[in-house]
Amino acid sequence: MDAQGRGRAENVDPADQWVLNPRTGEYELRLSPSAPQSAVPGPRRPAPRAKDASSAAGGTAGPARRTSAPGREVPPQRRRRPAPEEPVPGRRGRRPAKKSKGRKALLWVGGSTAFVVLVAGVGGYVYLKHLEGNVSTTDVGDAGSSSFSKDEAFNILVIGTDKRTGAGNEGYGDAGSVGHADTTILLHVAKDRSNATALSIPRDLIVDIPDCETKQEDGSTEIVPGEAGVRFNRSLGEGGRDAGCTMRTVKEAFGIQPNHFMMADFNAVKTLTTAVDGVDVCVEKAVDDPKSHLKLPAGESKVEGEQALAFVRTRHAFGNEGDLDRIKVQQQFLGSLMRKMSSSDTLTSPTKLVKLAEAATKALTVDSAIGKVGTLKDMALELKKVPTKNITFTTVPVIDNPAEKVKATVVVNEAKGPQVFDMIKNDISFTEVKKKEKKEKAAVAARLEGAKSDPSEVRVRVLNGGAPAGSAQLELNHLQTEAGVTKSENAGNADTELARTTLEYAPDQADQARALAEILGLSGAAMKPGESVTNAQGLPAMTLTLGKDFKGAGVKLDATSVETPELDKSTADQVQCAS
Repeated sequence: MDAQGRGRAENVDPADQWVLNPRTGEYELRLSPSAPQSAVPGPRRPAPRAKDASSAAGGTAGPARRTSAPGREVPPQRRRRPAPEEPVPGRRGRRPAKKSKGRKALLWVGGSTAFVVLVAGVGGYVYLKHLEGNVSTTDVGDAGSSSFSKDEAFNILVIGTDKRTGAGNEGYGDAGSVGHADTTILLHVAKDRSNATALSIPRDLIVDIPDCETKQEDGSTEIVPGEAGVRFNRSLGEGGRDAGCTMRTVKEAFGIQPNHFMMADFNAVKTLTTAVDGVDVCVEKAVDDPKSHLKLPAGESKVEGEQALAFVRTRHAFGNEGDLDRIKVQQQFLGSLMRKMSSSDTLTSPTKLVKLAEAATKALTVDSAIGKVGTLKDMALELKKVPTKNITFTTVPVIDNPAEKVKATVVVNEAKGPQVFDMIKNDISFTEVKKKEKKEKAAVAARLEGAKSDPSEVRVRVLNGGAPAGSAQLELNHLQTEAGVTKSENAGNADTELARTTLEYAPDQADQARALAEILGLSGAAMKPGESVTNAQGLPAMTLTLGKDFKGAGVKLDATSVETPELDKSTADQVQCAS
């Protein structure tokens, strides 16, 4: 039985087993003498000397209890004055003097990432290891990344399945299903953590599911054959397809590589909303849906448990009673849940944090690369850096499937979809972001200062050094037809790939370099004083090498957002009413 289970057996609120550590200012899990000790070993600490024990006793909270090794009895610590009593079972102990960094982390995408938030918030190695034991993991092989990188942009595929778990869920989903991809969101977090995009993927979107390699329980692998022209939700569950198959389908359909996945089922919505004492929602008109059993008055309400699940599951209470309208309601719900999770009422309540941690982790399955407590904590600390006003909710642009007479499925809108996918791949925000540039050294910044040549006098050869195929020609066309850089030419592919675009020039070409830097939005660091090259006319020219940071022809390299196609979108800080 775990620590929380033992607390219930003893009729003790788990939150009352958290004691303030005066040295750190954070709660730590301390079991009362009558309670069995945790089966998960915590970090060992040397026994304090008498002087240390005395000073610790004079802190603002009860001292940490010393546990005895088997067969040894540890004498009580000496105290200069009586220490405060342990919290009485059923009462809440004193709140910490300061919040840990992790407690400010947001709940980005509902139940699937609640553990990421909480693992950095509740503190205490023993309890974190207990929570890690709640989380299920899946080895997705090369469908995702082998590790989590704190210094790069990353994509998390968040999957809500229609698998039935928990009491009272018999009326939802397919009785014989192992779970389909019922609700799927691709969460992109920018490299500089200034913004994030949550892209909903309709379950009825027609896609090609590729062959996928799955790991079996005995350690062997099995290839599940792909299918062409089927609903997206079939990328999970059917034929033994795991979340890695869904990740591969996203890569196949949109060209975006998910790095990791997080998956939860119906029961997560019920348990998580109950743990935080409900989530605020708003509807423009009163709702009475006999199919989902959702009943709400017009205006604002608070939903939790069964009612919260009905709110995100209903297809008949809003809009045209379709999946696309349901997605909008789910996005509004998630935005409200984020705001609730980031509120001081939740972050300063040990009781809510413990309940939420237990609920989230028991409902969560992740890829094995992020299944360790340390990795999840690192992810939480990165996620919390993104302001809610710069978290955009939107949906894959779609149109009705033209191959159907009775419209039941959708296909990607080719007039809008590719730009949306490219923006995510190129780490471009869907909201206006004020970019915080690192201060460059004076000598580097000075490269941008001084006279600039007329664009018509700029001679430059354009190479592709890591940008998508065809980028050099596209940029050349823009320079010649839109920017007036007529003395430019395509020099093909560079010998090596570069992470960042660079412009190499000779000292006597500095005026030309500054002019081109202004056109391209290059920083001083991207300008590389060096040597000129000879162009096709036998004249000295500069060398522009497009790197992996190239965002598209005509898009300045220092742009953090560009003009987006017309989309239905919202941000996590907005309060909206479903209609």
